[in-house]
Amino acid sequence: MIITLIIVAAVLVIFGLLILIGKGDNLIAGYNTASEEERAQYNIKRLRGLIGGLLVALGPMMLLMHDENSMAGTWCFISVSTVLCIIVLILANTWAKKK
Repeated sequence: MIITLIIVAAVLVIFGLLILIGKGDNLIAGYNTASEEERAQYNIKRLRGLIGGLLVALGPMMLLMHDENSMAGTWCFISVSTVLCIIVLILANTWAKKK
């Protein structure tokens, strides 16, 4: 199971870095299917920073779940990732939108 967690964590970090450097805009859910008018409403640099930063942060946090005998790491990851996703969702719809 630890190998699976390491692979998933590495994929999240790689995708996050791709988004941060500007090569993975099509990996941002919703943005890749939005029309040009809808895309024009967002500051893409801020949106990249939010989504890429979230993925880079969640990758290493996944390794907290490696202990099969204890559920504490799993619950810690679930609770922290939920809070982070809610914060990013709010910021993506406020701070990353053009005024």
